[in-house]
Amino acid sequence: MADITIRGAGIFGLSIAWTCVRRGARVRVVDPHGAGAGASGGLVGALAPHVPENWNAKKAFQLDSLLSAEGFWASVEEAGGVSSGYGRTGRLQPIADARALDLAHARERTAKELWQDRATWRVLPAGEAGPWCPPSPTGFVIHDTLTARLHPRRATEALVAALAVRGVEVEAVGEDRGQVLHATGAAGLIELSQTMGKNVGGGIKGQAALLRHDAGPGAPQLFAEAIHIIPHADGTTAIGSTSERDYDSPTGTDAQLDDLIARAVNAMPLLHGAEVISRWAGLRPRARSRAPMLGVHPLHPGQFIANGGFKIGFGMAPKVAEIMADLILEGRDAIPDDFRPEASL
Repeated sequence: MADITIRGAGIFGLSIAWTCVRRGARVRVVDPHGAGAGASGGLVGALAPHVPENWNAKKAFQLDSLLSAEGFWASVEEAGGVSSGYGRTGRLQPIADARALDLAHARERTAKELWQDRATWRVLPAGEAGPWCPPSPTGFVIHDTLTARLHPRRATEALVAALAVRGVEVEAVGEDRGQVLHATGAAGLIELSQTMGKNVGGGIKGQAALLRHDAGPGAPQLFAEAIHIIPHADGTTAIGSTSERDYDSPTGTDAQLDDLIARAVNAMPLLHGAEVISRWAGLRPRARSRAPMLGVHPLHPGQFIANGGFKIGFGMAPKVAEIMADLILEGRDAIPDDFRPEASL
């Protein structure tokens, strides 16, 4: 039985731990701050695909991960008895002008080819999308059926519960045992940059809010005015998020979040008057390459890294967990070249 120590209890660390445990490994998870203490403890949970064009390894990887997410989260929930809030509910996006409408129609055709009927990207009249639909200047919206959502905090709790059933607890301190994986988020990328004396990656601050608004069962998420609006299964709606490189407090919310909420209400008037029940801010890990950083750790020979899930961490997690378990447990390396640490060094 293989021994694995995973440092970091965010979405990458916990997902890899779960996949390794299911394959029979003996796993230790160590995080001095506890599970979901960083970006994985946020509110939004938008599992949204890149646009279906200019196909590359990153987009193909993401497609595989989004398609496997339902089975992944079902296994987690069955094992631990805690809901992740996962649902493949799709997404609506208003179309701003004639040029954007032409582009959306073109992507409708490429999605059919690239997604191979496993999901659809369609242009439809806004009136056919139902009441939970943002106003659209052209009267048309994009509807895709690949997009899903989950509640990040509940998803983290679901993984912790599933691991606990298998005898794995998140420890505050612990010595390395066997193979070692570092999944330490923004702090790990900042450490890499400082140690190597160049920009390898770091933390981009994000702010988000949770509103008391029930959009109804199975309501799609919305992407309007560059804002994600996510109806969660528990009757709340998440709004997010900012992308800030300059900030005074990495975890403090401010007027930028107030502006984000105001823009969301403008984009979706049904949210007017909804109570803000939670505000969140934190650093999201972004590698210089903008892709996840997976493979052999640049600073620790013989050890591994899984980091850089900026904005796409929860969506990429099922596939990241699969290929990192392949690498650590079997020595099988299927990591796309763009995801290797060298791409950011």
